[in-house]
Amino acid sequence: MGGVTRSWRWLVARVMRVLLRCGRRLCGGGRGHAGHRLRLLWRYWLLLLRSLYFNSLCNSDTVLDAVFEPIYWLVDNLTRWFGVVFVCLVVALTSSVVLIVYTCVLPVILENYAPYWVLWHLCYGHWNLLMITYHYYRATRTSPGHPPQERRDVPTVTMCKKCIVPKPARTHHCSICNRCILKMDHHCPWLNNCVGHFNHRYFYCFCLFMTMGCVYCSSSSLDMFIDAYNAVESSYQTPAPPFTFSERLHHKCIIYLWVLTSSVALALGGLTLWHSVMILRGETSVERHINRKEAKRLQQLGKVFRNPYHFGRVSNFKILFGVEKRSHWVTRVLLPSSHPPHGDGLIWMPPPRGLTSWPSDPPPPPED
Repeated sequence: MGGVTRSWRWLVARVMRVLLRCGRRLCGGGRGHAGHRLRLLWRYWLLLLRSLYFNSLCNSDTVLDAVFEPIYWLVDNLTRWFGVVFVCLVVALTSSVVLIVYTCVLPVILENYAPYWVLWHLCYGHWNLLMITYHYYRATRTSPGHPPQERRDVPTVTMCKKCIVPKPARTHHCSICNRCILKMDHHCPWLNNCVGHFNHRYFYCFCLFMTMGCVYCSSSSLDMFIDAYNAVESSYQTPAPPFTFSERLHHKCIIYLWVLTSSVALALGGLTLWHSVMILRGETSVERHINRKEAKRLQQLGKVFRNPYHFGRVSNFKILFGVEKRSHWVTRVLLPSSHPPHGDGLIWMPPPRGLTSWPSDPPPPPED
């Protein structure tokens, strides 16, 4: 114990000697000379500090990004870790809705509806379920696309500050995937995947058909929901109606089905509508913010911003769906299709004539 105490005392003494020696050297030339040295030392440390964070692009946004970097890191890692949980939740909720429809809703339709309505429900319901399942699987399993690491002949517009590689047009870095994504729209936790060039169509079709399926289930079970809700309300009366266990379970399943599908239809319907508006404008979620800032900047200069990737409202949808002729609206939009998107996501040229030649399309915007 005494040896440990002596070692600590020796260490403290050595530190004090070093500090005193530095102080004597600093103040060796008198008070005026010491003040000059202190000012030089302060300027040196200030210059060193500025050299660590300052550059020509430094502004308030950069400072805020640096301040909130720990929060961004936490959100990115939580999203990455819980991605599998979100996918399992989507599968579980969708499976529960399908099970309730088969066991509670479909028997009522088969017993009480006319034959042509029964046929319509069977055909439409199974087609909608097929489209939802196919597009969700392809959206989760298809890579959004990444810029090549070795090719040097690809036109680029900037350098990625995270990957330190050239970025082609419409390419952005995903902090959750920690990679650059071609034509990045956003990172979707419900897919546990980024939405980019090669799976944008699958994501949008999944949102569209899931919204249609929820509206279909909600409207088809509305009368049964009202009856089930009244039955549950009547169970609080005295005396309570003599419902069996299976009847009470049936009522709760119908209420669960209607509340879940109605809520998802409203939330996902709004998201689908928002993405539809951006597709009409020929931009992604990331480009929407970039284009708005660029439009404001050019407006202050008396100029008008024109999106170089906007080829007309209908043409933008045709490019997304890969529609090159009229029959593709059926084979590539209304039926499951694994055809690749237009282009490779590296070079963005005007689409071929077949994608923009219909009379219903407005003319493309003039070039600057």
